[in-house]
Parts: sequence; structure tokens; C-alpha cells
Amino acid sequence: MLVTISYAAPSASDLGYLLHKHPAKLQTFDIAVGQAHVFYPEATDTRCTAALLVEIDPIELARSKRFGGDSQSLGHYVNDRPYASSSMVAVALGKVFRTAMTGRSDTHPELAAAALPLEIAVRALPARGGVDLVTRLFTPLGWNVRSTPIPLDADRPEWGESRYVDLVLSGAIRLSDALRHLYVLLPVLDDAKHYWVGDDEVGKLMRAGEGWLAGHPERELITARYLAHQGSFVRDASARLAEIEGVTDEEPEADARPSTLGAQRLATVLGILFELGARRVVDLGCGEGALLAPLAADRTFTEIVGTDVSAAALARASRRLKLHEAADRDRERIRLLQSSVTYDDDRIAGFDAAVLMEVIEHLDPERLPAAERTVFGHAQPASVIVTTPNADYNVRYPTLSAGAFRHPDHRFEWTREEFDTWTRNVGTRYGYDVERRGVGPDDPEVGTPTQLAIFRRVAR
Repeated sequence: MLVTISYAAPSASDLGYLLHKHPAKLQTFDIAVGQAHVFYPEATDTRCTAALLVEIDPIELARSKRFGGDSQSLGHYVNDRPYASSSMVAVALGKVFRTAMTGRSDTHPELAAAALPLEIAVRALPARGGVDLVTRLFTPLGWNVRSTPIPLDADRPEWGESRYVDLVLSGAIRLSDALRHLYVLLPVLDDAKHYWVGDDEVGKLMRAGEGWLAGHPERELITARYLAHQGSFVRDASARLAEIEGVTDEEPEADARPSTLGAQRLATVLGILFELGARRVVDLGCGEGALLAPLAADRTFTEIVGTDVSAAALARASRRLKLHEAADRDRERIRLLQSSVTYDDDRIAGFDAAVLMEVIEHLDPERLPAAERTVFGHAQPASVIVTTPNADYNVRYPTLSAGAFRHPDHRFEWTREEFDTWTRNVGTRYGYDVERRGVGPDDPEVGTPTQLAIFRRVAR
């Protein structure tokens, strides 16, 4: 199984920074039933190609109970799984390029956020639905598609074509988006996952499909195939995607983009939570549960708490999460609490991560010190994620009057310099290291529309 990713541009070898894999090294990673190798056939100043080669042990695959093995069934030994670019390649992509899929690059953040001229080749790809389906899946995402059917036998053309294709995609796409497209659509084309589909699979689909799946014309087919046609999971995912499609961002959009700023912000925060390894998460000022929904869908998160000062917002979040019909174990795992971020609350203390997503700008400035003491001084989570509008970017919104805020309930909106000062002061005062990032298109003059800070508590 072979996938290659090529990037042609000045300083093309910077692709290695985005993939977090050094072009001069051969790296090998263990996967459940084999190994994945990453190497670079070419890495010059003008063109760079990274290759992912997946080697599967067919006997181990057949014997693995996790992957549906049955030593009494000959069909598990005689199949195409070790040789076709099936869902096993998607699993390898997710493991080997996990950080790249989140869009994170500490050294080249502007490159990670940019649409790059990419060419991706996938060899021997099972395509149940043929070339037409391949085109229908990838073209709406901005790809130019070249899909070449593979004959059953090159020496016997009268036998016709097999259900396999060699696929080449080209286009100007963000690398993180490209990897997430492959992660979802390779098993969709195969229409046969090699492992048991469990409760966490809906969460994986929501994360990888963030920003593009809800509006895809083949959404229903993608959802059904990715979730192995398991009715309850498909219904759950379909409902969540329909809800996402109907959500509008509270902020004006500067231009037409593939996903709203709110969707990008949500995807970024989720990616950081996985990057931090958080399992117990509290969403402070959770509102109607936009972040809680994808957290609840993923069993990686073992304890989830949402707090808000509004009882009405919590009631809507409860309906969104369907807590009224949830099993007892889910009621214990997911809690909604009426609470204010400016008052100490022992129920939110000691979590792996706390999230304040578009919350602080709704507080009166004189209430900010109380919120800081509550979150950083009393609750003391291991990490805190804060997002807030970047006032510098407001000039890029043509419908926004000079000096106006993006939302009528905002009490302030900080410039990049003001946010930098606040984060450094809070980190110093309460013992947290601070890392700042952005969300949305990065304008060279005014930055990104959303500012983001990650606070990590320093061990003492």
C-alpha cells in the first residue's frame, strides 16, 4: 500500500516541517497488524515528495480478533487486505500524521494555514462505485481528479476492469484538510472497514469531517459507508451533521470560505484537546453545547462537564446531547452545571483541560480578575484553552462599522498586542506557560480573525 504527497514550490522541503517527519530519515511506526514507513523519494528546493508505505502481516491480520479475524474462515486469509489501499491506510495516516491532520506547525504556522499546490497519489485503491464515485467524492472538495481503472489482467483485456483504481489528486488545498479527506474517503471508497466499528467512530468522523462533510453533496453515502452501515451510528452522525449545517456563525464573514469561522474554531479546539491528551474536560460558558456534542460522541473523553450561567442555554444543550434518553453511564460521564466563571466552584476543579471558547469578551472588564482567579487560581486545570476575537482583523469585515464589535453582547475585543499582554500576565501570575496560535485565514497585516492561547500549568 503506497500513498505519496508531493509539494512543488520554492523551499518545497518545508513539507517535512508540516508532516513532522524529517526528509533525510526513514521512519517506521508499528500499527496493529504491521508497520508503516515514511520516507522521501525526493526532497529538493523546488519539489518534495513524502511517501507512506504500509506493510501488513496477512496472518496476523486474519488472527486478530480486534480486526474481525476468524482462524476458521478461509476468507480471512484469502483477500486483498494486505495489498489494497483500504481502511488500513487510513488508520496508518491517522497515526503517523496525527499532528499534521490538526494543522499544527510551530515552525511554519503560516504554511500550515495556507492552501498549497499538492499532488497526492494512492495506488491500488478499492473503489466500490467506480471512477464516477471517486470523482463525486473528491471534486466538491476542490480536487482535480485523475482516476485510472486497473485491468483485471493486463494480458487479457477482454476480462475488463477490476474494482481498483490508481488515484491522483491535485489542487490548492491545506495539507491538514487533504489528510482528513483521505482519512475519511479511503474507507468510504473501499466500503469495508477492517476493524470493528465502535462508539468512538462517530466522534472520529465528526473530527475528520469538520468544515467539509456537513455540506458535501454525498454526505449521506459517506456517513453510511464510513460507519459500516450501522444504523444507530449513522442516524447519530446524520443528526449531528444536519445540526452543524444549520448553524450560522455569530460573526460576519469577510469572504466566502469552505467552512465558517465557528466551524474552524471548533475543529481547532478539538484538535488541541487531543494534542494535549486531555480526557477530563470542562467547557466553561458552554452555551448550547457546540463543543460538548463532539466531545460526547468520542469515548476518548471520560468526563465532560459544561457550565453556563444561563439555565435556558443548558436546557438546549441537554436536548442537543439527548441526555433525557441517555444511559446511566452517559449521564455520569456528561454533566451540565449552572455556574458562573467569576465564582469559585469546586465542581470544576482539577480537570485535564478547561476551555473558554469565545467567553471572556462577554465579561465586563472589571470582572476579568475574578474569572482569572476562578479558572487559574481555584480550578487549576492542567491546561486552559482560550479563544477570543482579534480586534485588529475587524477592518476586514466590510459590514462592520469602525469601532464596532462583532457581537452586541461583547464588552470588549482585544488587539493582538492586548491579548498577548493579558496571556503573559495571567501565565506569570498563576504559574502557566503560554502558547499563542490563530484560527482562520492569516492576514499578513492584521493576523487571524480569532486569537487562541494554550496555557499549560508548570509543575512545581
